[in-house]
Amino acid sequence: MRKFIRIPAIYIVLLTLVNSTTVFNAASGAERNVIFIITDDESPTLGCYGDPAAVTPAIDAIARDGMIFRNAFATTASCSASRSVVMSGLHNHRNGQFGHQHHYHKFASFHNVVSLSLPRVMNRAGYRTAHIGKYHVAPETVYEFETYLKGNGRNAVAMADKCKEFITQKEDDRPFFLYFGTSDPHRGGGKDNQSELELKPDLFGNLSNDRAHEGVEEVFFNPNDLPIPAFLPDTPETREELAQYYQSCARIDQGVARLVDILKEADLYDRTMIVFTSDHGMAFAGGKTTVYEGGLRVPMVVRDPYQDERGVSSEALISHIDITPTLLDFAGGLDYETNAPKNPLDANQFWKERGEAIKENRNGNKPFNRYHGRSWLHCLRNPNEAHHKTIFASHTFHEIQMYYPMRVVRDGNYKLIWNIAHPLPYPFASDLWAASSWQAQLAKGNDAPYGQMTVGRYVQRPEFELYDIKADPHESTNLADSPGHGDILKLYQEKLKSMQKQMDDPWIMKWNYE
Repeated sequence: MRKFIRIPAIYIVLLTLVNSTTVFNAASGAERNVIFIITDDESPTLGCYGDPAAVTPAIDAIARDGMIFRNAFATTASCSASRSVVMSGLHNHRNGQFGHQHHYHKFASFHNVVSLSLPRVMNRAGYRTAHIGKYHVAPETVYEFETYLKGNGRNAVAMADKCKEFITQKEDDRPFFLYFGTSDPHRGGGKDNQSELELKPDLFGNLSNDRAHEGVEEVFFNPNDLPIPAFLPDTPETREELAQYYQSCARIDQGVARLVDILKEADLYDRTMIVFTSDHGMAFAGGKTTVYEGGLRVPMVVRDPYQDERGVSSEALISHIDITPTLLDFAGGLDYETNAPKNPLDANQFWKERGEAIKENRNGNKPFNRYHGRSWLHCLRNPNEAHHKTIFASHTFHEIQMYYPMRVVRDGNYKLIWNIAHPLPYPFASDLWAASSWQAQLAKGNDAPYGQMTVGRYVQRPEFELYDIKADPHESTNLADSPGHGDILKLYQEKLKSMQKQMDDPWIMKWNYE
C-alpha cells in the first residue's frame, strides 16, 4: 500500500547544513560565484510561497536566508523560447527563438545575440562557466559555456554530485558560474498504472511502482490532501496528476540541498549567489503555453551572501528578461548607462573571424546592443523598492504546429491579453492534450467547467481579455466587453502598443490589418 508525505531523514542533516554558519576561508576559493538553478515547468509551489503541501525544506531555508520575489514572471510559458529569454535578456520575438529548438521545430536565436548571451558575458566578465542538465536553445556557439557536464535531469541529487569537481576545483582562480537545469517536473516517463482511474496520470519523471531514483528518498503525496490551483478543475484526474507533480518537485529540492552541502563543505556558501527559478508555470492546461497567471508566474528565490537584508520578500514586478543583466551586474560586468556589457563582444567581427554565418541574417536588421531587462540587484539591497511598473509578455509558438501569438501587458492593477490569432481554436501542446486532467473534462463537453472557465471557452478565446488583476487575481471575469471598462481597455491597448514598439515586436503591425 502506498505511503504518503514521507519526509526523508536525510533532510534533517541537510537542513542543519543549510542553516549553519560557514567559516570564511579566504584561501579556499574565489569570491562572487553564481549558481543559477532553473527547473522545467514549475509554478511557485514551494513552502516559502505558502504552499501547504510542498515538501521543499532546502529551498525554503535558502529563502529564509535570502529573498523571495512574489511577483516574478516568465515572458512566455514555452520551454525553449523562455530559456532563450533567460539567457539573452531579450524577449524571444526579438532574439529570434520563437518556439522549440529541438526536433523538426528548429527555432534558433539570431547569431548576433552572441554579444549579449548569458554564458558569453559572464565569461568575458572573468568567470569560468559550466552547464549541466537541460539546454534547449540554439545556436550552441551563441550560448556557449566553457564546460558541459553530463547528468540525469530527472535526478537533481546526482546532477549536484556531477558538479562537485567543477565547484570545488582550485587550479583556476576565477569565480564560477554554474547553470543548473533540471528536467523535473516536466511531464514524461509514461503513465502511473497503479492508478485505479480509467485515465491514468502522467508520471512527471517519477519512476513507476513507487521506485526511487538513485540517491533520492522519494516523497509521495496523497491526492486528496493537495490544494487545487484556481486555473484547474477539482477532479480525481487533476488530483492524481498533481500528486505526481509535487513528488517531482520534492526531488528537485533534494538536489538543491546537495548543492548547498557541496558549497558548505568547500567553504563557498558565503561567497556564492544562489538563484532558483523555473522556465514557466506547471505543465497543465491553463498553465504552460498560456499567458494566464498559471503559465507566467514563476518562483524566484535568491540568496546573495553579500547583502545585509535576509529572510525578506519583495513585491516588485520582475521578469525573466532581467536575469542576464542582473547576474552580469552581480559579476561587475554591467554598464548601467548602456544597459549592456562593459566588455562588449563585437558580434560581426566575431563571426567574420570564425568564418561562419557570413551571409546570414544575423540580427533581424537591428544591432543587439542593449538588454530589454534591467538588473534587480537594488531590490536585494532595499526590499521595498519597486522595479518594473509594467511587464510585457510575448508568446508566438510552442511546438511548430502551435502558432497562436499572444501579447500581454500587466501591472499591479490590470492585465490585458491580446489573442492575435483569436479566430483560431487555441492549439494544444501534445503532452497537455493527452493529460488525464484535460481529457477527463474534454469528454464532458464544451460546457464542462475548467478552472475559472469552461472547456469551450478555454479553446475558443476572444480577441481581448482584460482582468482587474488586483481584485480578480484568478482571472475569472473578462472585462474587455464591459461598458464600464471601455476607457481602461483603450488605455491598456495603448500601453500594449507602446511596449511592443519599445521591445521591437514585429507583431505590432497586426493592429493595422487582419
